[in-house]
Amino acid sequence: MNRIGVLVIDDSAVVRQVLSEVLAAEPGIELLGTAMDPIFALDKMARRWPDVIVLDIEMPRMDGITFLRKIMAEHPTPVVICSSLTDKGAEITMEALAAGAIGIVAKPGIGSRRYGMEEIAAELVQTIKAAAQARLKRVPGQVILQATPKLSADAVLPPPSGALSRTTERLVAIGASTGGTQALEAVLTALPRTAPGVVVVQHMPEKFTASFAARLNQLCEIEVTEARSGDRVIAGRALIAPGGRHLLVKRSGAQYQVDVVDGPLVSRHRPSVDVLFRSVAQYAGRNALGIIMTGMGDDGAHGLREMLDAGACTLAQDEASCVVYGMPKEAVKLGAVGRSVQLRGLAAEIVAFGSA
Repeated sequence: MNRIGVLVIDDSAVVRQVLSEVLAAEPGIELLGTAMDPIFALDKMARRWPDVIVLDIEMPRMDGITFLRKIMAEHPTPVVICSSLTDKGAEITMEALAAGAIGIVAKPGIGSRRYGMEEIAAELVQTIKAAAQARLKRVPGQVILQATPKLSADAVLPPPSGALSRTTERLVAIGASTGGTQALEAVLTALPRTAPGVVVVQHMPEKFTASFAARLNQLCEIEVTEARSGDRVIAGRALIAPGGRHLLVKRSGAQYQVDVVDGPLVSRHRPSVDVLFRSVAQYAGRNALGIIMTGMGDDGAHGLREMLDAGACTLAQDEASCVVYGMPKEAVKLGAVGRSVQLRGLAAEIVAFGSA
């Protein structure tokens, strides 16, 4: 099996060293080198073009956004943004995702205690492997990686015990990963204010989800916000799971609200789509629509099956419109998907579900 050729571009010598050690320890990845800025990088890329680029944003001579737009216009290449966990860094990173970046990883040694070095290393490798599978279109000291135990949603909440009765309140649960930021923007910006309430897990580190939600809120007719415990799931509102925490749906009478909780990685993610979908199966049942979208791995497949078994409608983004057809593929294989739908058709499905 061919190894994934990776080039790291960051003006911090410390970050370049740490990332180099992480990547050198991964047998499926070949480190092609590092560069302190895009100008140096272009010289190395002329000799061998990388399969994936790990890119800082704020650098001398040419900033990461300018470089990213140049690459995506001339030679589309999967780019993973390595950004600091700051409000400013998160805002700029949203701009990078809009410009075509595939994913985000947190810079090592920066941010909350939830992201230790081992977790950052595992996330970096997983994100690079996902990026290497992406289908792109042209647009204007040694760190030892240890296998992370793959926990199921049982680690956060028990399996659903039975479907609840139908109510007039309806909700939509969406799970996405690699390529999901652009896909979610396409869906949510097409929803009217009368659309049913939406809860979303997008695999993304801490800090970045607040900026992601704020950006969508500016673009969408519906309200989009980062979820907080106690927030109600109501028509015309989308709640985005905070990075680094799990999102659960609960029911109070005929109304739905969310809990934001700590917990272990589930399906190697926090937030986990499986956790969200299981909670929806348990507390909403046939009153819910589950949608699994572009992303690598199988997070969400089992949870979507639990939603289907509880009487929910279930959809998957179709292969042709996915950046990475991983999560939807696993859900289809598990028999969890009622139908597969093109990205541009998902908003209409949500509206139809809300008015049925």
